[in-house]
Amino acid sequence: MITLRTLEPAANVLAFYAGRIPGESFSCEPNWVDDGAISLGTASYAIIDGDEALVYDTHVSVDTARQIRAILEQRGVKNITVVLSHWHLDHVAGNEAFADCEIISNARTLQHLLENKAGIEDGSFHGAPTIMPLILPNRTFSGEMDFVLGNSRLKFIEANIHSDDATLIWMEDQKILFAGDTMEDTITYVGEPENFDIHLSDLDRLWALHPLSILPNHGHPDVITSGGYGKSLIRAQQQYIRSLRRCASEPELASQPLRHLISGPLEAGWVNYFEPYEQVHAQNLKRVGANI
Repeated sequence: MITLRTLEPAANVLAFYAGRIPGESFSCEPNWVDDGAISLGTASYAIIDGDEALVYDTHVSVDTARQIRAILEQRGVKNITVVLSHWHLDHVAGNEAFADCEIISNARTLQHLLENKAGIEDGSFHGAPTIMPLILPNRTFSGEMDFVLGNSRLKFIEANIHSDDATLIWMEDQKILFAGDTMEDTITYVGEPENFDIHLSDLDRLWALHPLSILPNHGHPDVITSGGYGKSLIRAQQQYIRSLRRCASEPELASQPLRHLISGPLEAGWVNYFEPYEQVHAQNLKRVGANI
């Protein structure tokens, strides 16, 4: 059983955070929830306007998603719309709790979920726990989509960062960027190194928005509580991606400790060191074919 904490990074914005509690885990058996989410710390978000709410990702299980829905209903929310940041399991596992709501994703997210639905439901895709049934998005978009939530105007932005089906939410009035897994603290998790050039270009596109606050799904709870990250988090991700790409052909760089590789962003306070990201970095090195 995991503890779900409710954080309030901005007015009418809630973060539902789990993980980074010593000794706490989803299960004592091997599982993708602990490996990819709880060990790093994970959040989903809700934007509230009157009796309406937009839920950004449905968290790691139906149980946590039901807790999120109950919290929103206790605050007077009657109408909920869900937006999925991308198709990875720790972002869609709670969809069943919102099966009666509109669930929005970009078209690529729906495609990935459809292609892997059988394996996700029977556990053959990524192991336990299964997501049965996997509730699919019932509305899709491509590129960008404007959305009105009460008196709030939002924009959904499709990008290829971390995965080729990322969706970010831009609150222009407050200049808040909900980043999903496109950015993380300490480092980004690399799924598709062949798309590094696109990742870097799309990060430049996000930089041009000039966000005052960035809220990632995997970050430090204290930073999220205090209002989120500055836009320098974008540059931290780019610096790491460029260094990681160099590691493929520079064994001496690949053998450097993670703290050294990202010493600039760490010293500048753009990101914070969190030891479990050492394993993420080791996996990233393998994905880019680094020889160490």
